[in-house]
Amino acid sequence: MAGLSLFLGLVVLAGLVLSGRGERYEADLSRQGPPTAQSGAAAGAVQDLLSALEAGDPEGAAELAADGDAAARDQLADAATNARVLDLTELSARYVDEVGAVSPDGSWTAAVALTWAIAGFDEEPARAEVLVDFAGDGDRVVIAGLGGGDRISPLWWGQRLAVRRTDTALVMAAGDDAARQVRTYLQRVRRAIPVVSRVLPQWRPSVVMEVPASAAGLDASLDVAEGTYSAIAAVTAQADGSGRSDAPVRVFVNPEVTGRLRGAGAQVVISHELVHVATDAPNAVIDPWLLEGFADYVALRDIDLPLDVTAARARASVRRSGVPDRLPGTAEFDVAADDLAAAYEMAWLACVEVAAQVGEQGLVRVYELASEGKSTRAALASVGLTPDEVVAAWQQRLRRLAS
Repeated sequence: MAGLSLFLGLVVLAGLVLSGRGERYEADLSRQGPPTAQSGAAAGAVQDLLSALEAGDPEGAAELAADGDAAARDQLADAATNARVLDLTELSARYVDEVGAVSPDGSWTAAVALTWAIAGFDEEPARAEVLVDFAGDGDRVVIAGLGGGDRISPLWWGQRLAVRRTDTALVMAAGDDAARQVRTYLQRVRRAIPVVSRVLPQWRPSVVMEVPASAAGLDASLDVAEGTYSAIAAVTAQADGSGRSDAPVRVFVNPEVTGRLRGAGAQVVISHELVHVATDAPNAVIDPWLLEGFADYVALRDIDLPLDVTAARARASVRRSGVPDRLPGTAEFDVAADDLAAAYEMAWLACVEVAAQVGEQGLVRVYELASEGKSTRAALASVGLTPDEVVAAWQQRLRRLAS
């Protein structure tokens, strides 16, 4: 290395001699490379934000944005307010890495590893990588935005929420109508709890529901492509989209769909989802007809409505296409399926048929064994049924329905 340094020095001197001039050589420092992310300073800003979240300090959080960036200041303040109102615990935040290129103005987006739990409801924290926007502001790095992009965006992360809770249920909602939404949905949850408990008395109710402002907000909360759940009224899933068996479970509501339902219909949707909560359905591997049919069986059990209402889509499907040769499966329950409502109704009628043959407790036993990992065939055999017998009786029920 010493030889290399000497060689470079001789080259420079030679250049000065060959120039024939006595001017001093000065390097042109005005030409700078492309801007780079200031990851160290950004990591410090993330830790400052974590402190504000832990303290529930909206003013301290807002100070992490540039003075003139009202949108970012509001986002940060809202996140800290939500953390306090939700009583978030087990909070952690760690700068991971830049996502994409640094913009010409020096701003950039980075992934941040975030954990959070709701005190009194979550036994284990949710864990997810979220996106945070950063920018330079004089001699410091500021936070320019929370969420968005192609990562999960928790509902509490950067938008003001309305929150209501009881000992057994918590509902959070976003949007201009959030205050009314939390009242409405908390009331529906409280009505649904005894509906589920009458069939599943061993359940110890603990429900957290999230109501985004729109269907697009639902997709963001679930980290799926926009439009994925546009026709779905609600879905029960892990809070962080991780698929971890110990991740907290949430009921996510699509307000654009449930808002069009009449009172009884909306109530059935919530009762259906609470069955999924009670049976830890997001972590179970069960045939779709049994998973969804059982939830509707419980939700509709005490609803006094005629079959031409509760099975209208199934009837229309049979009249149009005939009696299916098998119970509805994964394809029929795809969120983009042409006649998803008919699949739910047909699955419900299959569970009604099982209960008609072996009683409600027999149906519950079949479901519980299946949720514990038994095959559907083995679960049905425990009550003296075979899949072929169930299908044949179900098909006969559909023929009567369509006649």
